[in-house]
Formats: sequence, structure tokens, C-alpha cells
Amino acid sequence: MKWTIFLLSALFIFSSFAIYSLDDVRANYSQLATDKKMCSELLVQLEKNKDQSATHLGYLGGLQTIWANHVINPLSKLNTFNKGKKNIELAIEQEPNNPELRLIRLSVQKNAPNFLGYNSKINEDIQFIKNNRSQIKSKVINQYIESLLKD
Repeated sequence: MKWTIFLLSALFIFSSFAIYSLDDVRANYSQLATDKKMCSELLVQLEKNKDQSATHLGYLGGLQTIWANHVINPLSKLNTFNKGKKNIELAIEQEPNNPELRLIRLSVQKNAPNFLGYNSKINEDIQFIKNNRSQIKSKVINQYIESLLKD
């Protein structure tokens, strides 16, 4: 009986800690601007994750800029956006030939308000993604590219 209670308790505790991977972020990226709860959960998980890859940093930056949409205080909103922008740019510095990172930056620049001035690389990123799209194997990412390039 004690073991049953212990096992059920352990199962409950571990199931309450959702572990997200970059695949989860990729699959839900286009919905995060409208789903505050999911955006928050994925952002917390990415911040906790100790992965130091450029792709991880790029998605962390992307989520931070998206999270700025959900923040109410204008100063916090700007600080959150700028932190995300910095992480995206650092990721691209680490891997400038990674089309997925360029896609993250493109998605942010196309959706950021003009007054933030974060839109100078849109044409460059569109061309880069078109030229290097074959490197992206993810069906989800390729579908997202289609929708983003149509806009």
C-alpha cells in the first residue's frame, strides 16, 4: 500500500513538470502570440534549459519577443522585446548560415511594430531562407515558411 501511494505521488509530481523540447516550440511557434499560457510555459522551459545551442538561443529570443505582446507595462514590454531581439541576434552571430534562425528573426521583424526599428533585415532574410530552404527538414517549419512568405 505504501509503495502504491509513493508511486502515485511520484507519478503525479513528475507529470506536473512538463518538459518541452525545441520540437514542441517549433510545432506551436505560430500560435504563441495568441496563447499567453502556452507562451509562458514554453518560455519558462526554454529559460530553465541549459542547452547552449544557437537554435535554442534563437527560439528563446523569439519567445521573449512574443512574450512582450502579453506584457502590460510598456517599459517591461520594451525591455522584454529588446532582450529577445538581443538573443536572436546573438544566435545569428553564432550560426549566420542557419536558415531556421533567419526564419525566427524574419517572423519577429515582420510582426514587430515599425517604431521599434527592428525591420532592417526582412528582405535579406527572405532571400536567405528561399536560397537555403532545402536545409530545413522539419515539415512544421516548412509550412510556417510558406505562411510567412505569403504575407
